[in-house]
Amino acid sequence: MIVRCGHCGTKNRVPAAADGSPVCGNCHRPLPWIADAGDEDFTEVAERSSVPVIVDLWAAWCAPCRTVSPVLERIAHEMAGRLKLVKIDIDRAPKIQERFAVRAVPTLLLMREGKVIDRRAGAVFAGPLRTWVGEALGRDT
Repeated sequence: MIVRCGHCGTKNRVPAAADGSPVCGNCHRPLPWIADAGDEDFTEVAERSSVPVIVDLWAAWCAPCRTVSPVLERIAHEMAGRLKLVKIDIDRAPKIQERFAVRAVPTLLLMREGKVIDRRAGAVFAGPLRTWVGEALGRDT
């Protein structure tokens, strides 16, 4: 994925999985980390992440998913260097859907060190979503 640095405008290639968290090659400030994953690479992309992860389990046909997605991306930008957003299309990842017993989309998981620390299903506005992320990560630190 190519990400433009919000500070200096430099385009940076950001891998789906890596040690640490991405920084701009020019100004060295944190970059947002947004990645897609599926059944084959979920462990590498999400569970082995060195920073906490929001897993967005979504579907292309889901209108609430399209509402939540931009909010999650804004949060990933705001928390660059401290949080990773991993997006999973459940129609293309049936094993992940089954593993996490996804019955409604969007379903959001908060993970730290490969473990789910909290989850919620359904669309949510930006303010409550930020509060949920902050509270879940705060109580797990």
